[in-house]
Amino acid sequence: MSRTVLAIDIGSTKICAIIAEIADDNSIAITGAGTCKAQGLKKGSITNIELASRSIKTALNDAKRVSGSEVNTAIVSISGAYTKSLNSSGIVNIQNKEVSFKEIERVMQTSLYNANIPNEYEVLHALPYNFKADDQDYIEDPLGMNASRLEVETHIITTQKSNLNNLRKAVRGAGVEVENIVLTGYASSIATLNDDEKELGVAVIDMGGNTSNITIHSGNSIRYNDFLGVGSNHVTSDLSMALHTPLNIAESVKLNYGSLLNPSSDLIELPIIGDENTTHEVSLEVVHNVIYARVEETLMILAQFIENSGLKDKIGAGIVLTGGFSQMEGMRELAVATFGSVPVRLAKPKEMDGLFDNLRSAEYSSAVGLVMYSASAYTQYEIDVNKRVRHSNEVHTGHASINLTQEPDVSTPHLQEQGSEKKEGMVSISMKKSKKEDEAGAFNKFWNWATQLF
Repeated sequence: MSRTVLAIDIGSTKICAIIAEIADDNSIAITGAGTCKAQGLKKGSITNIELASRSIKTALNDAKRVSGSEVNTAIVSISGAYTKSLNSSGIVNIQNKEVSFKEIERVMQTSLYNANIPNEYEVLHALPYNFKADDQDYIEDPLGMNASRLEVETHIITTQKSNLNNLRKAVRGAGVEVENIVLTGYASSIATLNDDEKELGVAVIDMGGNTSNITIHSGNSIRYNDFLGVGSNHVTSDLSMALHTPLNIAESVKLNYGSLLNPSSDLIELPIIGDENTTHEVSLEVVHNVIYARVEETLMILAQFIENSGLKDKIGAGIVLTGGFSQMEGMRELAVATFGSVPVRLAKPKEMDGLFDNLRSAEYSSAVGLVMYSASAYTQYEIDVNKRVRHSNEVHTGHASINLTQEPDVSTPHLQEQGSEKKEGMVSISMKKSKKEDEAGAFNKFWNWATQLF
């Protein structure tokens, strides 16, 4: 049976809501979409909950009008601003010498428990990048393997609790509950990358209006993520100051004449700030120089991020640029010159049923990625913001998901989820808890048998 999902991409300059139908085979058909100018946000973070809610509601109502369906829960994107990342590891012994889903869940929770996460931060994603069974390294999927010990290395992305709570409040104000939250850069990479690129290692840079999010994939898993609070709006501000013209005029100059290729010596007439009846002439060469300087600086900082990550030699597939800012003429050529001898490609979201023409643009990569995430297009295993271990082959029932590979006791994931929300030291607590529940279960069976007998 197909299910309806709602994805809300909260960008730095626009909010996009997409409603889609996901079939049992995880094929996607988009049925409605709506966009609205973002208000109440600065550099990807919410600064005014009421204004942000209003913008989300406008985009949501447009999507509902087109789709004709009602959705109460949403998967929402969150900017990389104020996120912190760290790597952690976990190790568990395997009693019956065969790796089941429970062992994978246990080792991932152990790596999370071992991580030194500050109190004011909450886990957004815990993504394993190396499983090790006994002494065998880099196992793609340990499920069903024979081993006496299982180890995992995990990349953990955290964000401030206040940041998450403000996001939830803003979405709730628009009349929907937040079901899941996904990092913008992660969503963009889902929508743009193919399997070969992930396998070879690739850096994805989502260049938006006020922000640029970077994620580095190596061996099918995210190994690094960072955030730069610079986007295409900074080019508009630079033009406004350099040409002494209003921001809206500077924006149209950027859109009509903005190019990183050969400059023109033509002249254009622009109004002056504060006295729009008076105009002055400006050379397009000046426009080109202002834009070039800002974009080159931005790319150089991003190149430094890749250098600092220590993973530069692991990005064999090069760099993928997406987002609205990446569409500027000459962006790829300048990126190739800035990043050195690394292949660079410009990416748009993958094709799918019902993808409206306007959603095919690079600026909607993260929104389309959120829909794909809902259809299980995430990494093989991961712990999400709800502290639940996700598996790419899990079966969805409505908004909950039950795992195919789990033990027959369907109540287990739910109990573990509750336990994990109470305390971060999930492993020992959930294990003790299940032991007590087993004893309680045995006593109940005995009592029922005794009462039937007498």
